[in-house]
Amino acid sequence: MNPFIANLRTAFLTTLVWLMIGILMAVALVLSNLTNWERALIFAIPPAIIFSFVSASAYYVCRSLPIKKRRFLLVCGLFGGTSFISGLIFSLICGGWNVIISFLHEARFGIPFTYPIAVFIIISGSLFYLLSLLAYDVLIAFDNVRYAERREAESEVLAREAELQVLRTQINPHFLFNSLNSISALTAIDANAARNMTIELAQFFRLTLSLSERQKITLAEEIALCKHFLTIEKIRFGQKLQIQMDINPDTESCLLPPMLLQPLLENAIKHGIRDLVDGGTIHLTSKIRAPWLFISIENPIDVVPSLAIGTGTGLKNLSARIQSLYGDKSRVESQRNPHSFRVEIALPLER
Repeated sequence: MNPFIANLRTAFLTTLVWLMIGILMAVALVLSNLTNWERALIFAIPPAIIFSFVSASAYYVCRSLPIKKRRFLLVCGLFGGTSFISGLIFSLICGGWNVIISFLHEARFGIPFTYPIAVFIIISGSLFYLLSLLAYDVLIAFDNVRYAERREAESEVLAREAELQVLRTQINPHFLFNSLNSISALTAIDANAARNMTIELAQFFRLTLSLSERQKITLAEEIALCKHFLTIEKIRFGQKLQIQMDINPDTESCLLPPMLLQPLLENAIKHGIRDLVDGGTIHLTSKIRAPWLFISIENPIDVVPSLAIGTGTGLKNLSARIQSLYGDKSRVESQRNPHSFRVEIALPLER
């Protein structure tokens, strides 16, 4: 079915347009001194509305000849031929209607179907159909542009999701390999600790699987995920690793991408706590300064830089994920001081 007249609103508008065309045709008949106003209106309006159904076929004529395949002579032949045939059909409709009203009302409303009137009707019908062809051509062009824009937007979304998936696959194995190495090391030293770490690791990945299906989770859910990770690391580092969380209760319902903080905590341990003889405390804070959510992670570092310098993959992945989701509406900043390293994330406030 013609999509431009498929709903009630567009069908009503189309009928209204053809009603106006019928009135204009009646005006032309009167101005040409071919009949009077009463007969002209009764003669012209019903055939014009009936012809609107014929003109709907112009949509399929336009679709049968895509713009990329058009040639001048081909277009002239197709559009001109269909317009002329439609003009003949319009003359048959008008002639039939004229016979009906002449029969029903004893020639009171019928008009003499002379040669000039017949020529006028054929030319009018051909022009009406040609205008329908041009109108549908424009509508199809706009529809194609909207379709192309929609496809482009869908492609961008798919590309972004694929990029995020790649970033996630870079993060999860990294943590898994480190955890398995820790369990392997603990097996020979403390079997009970290795068992507890295995249980916590299973709980961590069970929660990760349920949350990773969602594009965004609440900060409270992200904190719960991080606590499982920190429990695993506490088994490994003992009292050497301390955690201080200053989470504003108003921020717990705020939304953020899953697995956003865990890589930062892992970096804080790997490049900070691990290199310190006495360990240290990681500070995790959150606060709101409308319309922004601020989250920061700060950890102590050794004055003497470690030989195992990081490649910055964690921060790069974090920045890439946030940039992909929020664009320029977000910010990731890191600051290294002589005794500490701090990362602050600013996200648009969403609940």
